[in-house]
Amino acid sequence: MSDRGAFARAYARGVTEPVGPPPSRPRALPPMPFALHGAVIAPDGAWSSGYVTVAQGVVDAVSRRKPTSVPVHETDGVILPGLLDLHGHPEFNVFAAWEPPKLYANRYRWRASDAYHALVRDPQNVLLTQVPAGTQTRYAEVRALVGGVTGIQGASAASTATREPLVRNLDLWAFGAHRARAMIDLPSASSRDMPRLRTVLAGVAAGEVDAFYLHLAEGVRGDERSASEFTRFLDLGAATAATNIIHGSALSADDLRTVAAAGCRLVWSPQSNLRLYGETTLASVALDAGMPVALGADWLPSGSTSLLAELKVARRELARQGRPLPAAELVAMVTSVAARVAGLEAHLGSLSAGRPADLVVLERHHADPYESVCLADPSWVELVCIGGDVTYGRADWFDALSGAARGSTIEPLTAWGKPMLLDTGFQSPGADPTPGLSVVRGLLTAAYPAVGPIFA
Repeated sequence: MSDRGAFARAYARGVTEPVGPPPSRPRALPPMPFALHGAVIAPDGAWSSGYVTVAQGVVDAVSRRKPTSVPVHETDGVILPGLLDLHGHPEFNVFAAWEPPKLYANRYRWRASDAYHALVRDPQNVLLTQVPAGTQTRYAEVRALVGGVTGIQGASAASTATREPLVRNLDLWAFGAHRARAMIDLPSASSRDMPRLRTVLAGVAAGEVDAFYLHLAEGVRGDERSASEFTRFLDLGAATAATNIIHGSALSADDLRTVAAAGCRLVWSPQSNLRLYGETTLASVALDAGMPVALGADWLPSGSTSLLAELKVARRELARQGRPLPAAELVAMVTSVAARVAGLEAHLGSLSAGRPADLVVLERHHADPYESVCLADPSWVELVCIGGDVTYGRADWFDALSGAARGSTIEPLTAWGKPMLLDTGFQSPGADPTPGLSVVRGLLTAAYPAVGPIFA
């Protein structure tokens, strides 16, 4: 089967499982260790002044004391773990934001609408036939990077069947293992995906699956189809301690308490819910019931333009629901709590010594580092490292941190008026090279001129 054929079939089926062996993840690491100085979101809280030392792709130390053995780079910013976006459809982020013509009762209604097909589904079918596999994924990765995101959920496995993407795919191969699964829809009894669901649940029971992402009850509360779907979900035994419920906007307070008691986690995308349904998940109830809650920007057609934007919507909605959260807890939703929901808390979500150096530096515009993160937008992103690799950063910082330039894979960008450099050179060994952003942009706009912009 060709890559393009696999890509198309996977989209049609909603498949998000890898179809190839786990690739290795080498990174073009800086030749020498370095330390970043600024405000630090450390594991034990926010420091107004601290140092994060990076060496050989990992966090070597996090300290309040200035290191003397490595060069120190002054950031005047906020240094924190890379942001984790736990719900999205990244390849669809090539499409411009959609203005839904009305509110819908559930996700099946808008998916069947003529407007959705004209604005999203039909153009996607064009791209599947006219651009190489992986092109949309690479564009989506750049969109994630410029917003400070180092890990995403929901990319199609068909686009990464023989390669590891630039940005970590949290529900595919991660850190040498594949311990997460995802399904778009809960299958019916007659669905060909029912055997796959049973396999996933067996993997959860055997301790082989740490996170199972599932869209569930996406609609308005009181919607009969969503209520029926939830009943089937419980009857199938899909409410497990590994289950990450995506959306759950139609769930009642009692429903949320039921899944919380089963150990389920919630992945919340309030912006998309509000735009499509006029209401969103009772996240306040989920939090009160003890559910870990992480955020996802969903997708550009109806969701937020970035995870940082989604964080602001979540903050306002929680306040409206009478459950305002401190800034530190909001930041955790896209860092440490998100890592726990993803089953990757041993690797991600915290700037701890020995962990991969997945980090972001944001401009600091508030005395409280947590509050500065909550106020941030992508134009505040100064630096993004994945596994210690300087992947996106200020042009005046880039060479000092990354060492010798790596040829044509480094591209200059103007990001909201700020000169930045982007390195898309990472490729899995043996994979066909994925082109850089300039080529990807040309391929996409040639096939679909209305591609949603990255810097807007």
